Amino acid sequence: MRFLTIVLDSGGVGALPDFSDYGDASGADTLGNVARHVGGLRLPSFERFGIGHLTSMPGVAAVKRPTARVGRLRERSRGKDTITGHWEMAGIITTVPFPTYPNGFPPEVVEAFTRITGKAPLGNVPASGTEIIEALGPDHLATGRPILYTSADSVFQVAAHEDVIPLPTLYDWCERARTMLVEPNNVNRVIARPFVGEPGAFVRTPNRRDYAIEPPPSVLDRLATAGIGVHAVGKICDIYCGHGIASSVRVSDNRDAMEKTFDILERVDRGFIFTNLNDFDSKYGHRRDVRGYADALESLDAMLPRLERLMRPGDQVIFTADHGCDPTAPGTDHTREFVPFVHAGPHHGGVLGDVEGLDTVGKTVLAAFGVS
Repeated sequence: MRFLTIVLDSGGVGALPDFSDYGDASGADTLGNVARHVGGLRLPSFERFGIGHLTSMPGVAAVKRPTARVGRLRERSRGKDTITGHWEMAGIITTVPFPTYPNGFPPEVVEAFTRITGKAPLGNVPASGTEIIEALGPDHLATGRPILYTSADSVFQVAAHEDVIPLPTLYDWCERARTMLVEPNNVNRVIARPFVGEPGAFVRTPNRRDYAIEPPPSVLDRLATAGIGVHAVGKICDIYCGHGIASSVRVSDNRDAMEKTFDILERVDRGFIFTNLNDFDSKYGHRRDVRGYADALESLDAMLPRLERLMRPGDQVIFTADHGCDPTAPGTDHTREFVPFVHAGPHHGGVLGDVEGLDTVGKTVLAAFGVS
């Protein structure tokens, strides 16, 4: 038996009641608002599964007999970011939020990072990644100083042009920054953000690396202990620092992630396949690209018949998300939302309503493999 969990990174389905505690405007609903703003979506496979029961999505009906078990998961952890959401899926509840830096990092952090790089960084502000490389990229090319920035999330991001700072150097800086960032500055991710191009036409490359804080024991460790191979696709391995993971592949985009998921299905007879589709968040959610988000949803849906053909009797799949990032919302930050739970497999479909905890995902995986 193979069990897949495919994370539509940022694919929220409606604001959680505590949205205002996280600085959100009212009305966040990533999938619903995308559908409304483009005049409707065509998602025949997701519609058949029953995703239309989770939020109002023009073009996607709430079918009478969904083929999957569908519901909305309510996050229990404090946060609205990648690490918090993924950790909760795997049974780790974050009760104390990770530190954020709305005014940039304090002098002691910047000074420590300067000792690592040998040059004082540019920036040190919350910013959109694409906007800050356009603004500071020319200075970076002229001086070789790295670009340091953060966001509303607990992230320490370092951008550098690949022709100015070689990738091994950038990765080394970020690994050393990860070691340096301890309490009270224990951000949940250090992210290497390489880019290429010329002023006015800078482009981020697929060579991003995430250096997450070490997680406590999780569902992935339990699966590994039980002899069940965990196969990570995309940034999953980085999120859990490799804990419990038997194999991992990096990807360039959503399509590549799905192709590599298909490849694992074609050669693995038993195991857990954990896939992250990051384009929804990084390319479309944060950049507030509603049309791009809609096209990506339809492209994924068009690949699902192939996924179903590769699944064998007894195989199961969950489609879910780690948080929202409504491209119709103000600003560029994540949104605090319910996330979908679409569970297809050898069982009858049904509508579950609202369910407490993203850890429903991990519990479902463990139960399928008979792991306590």
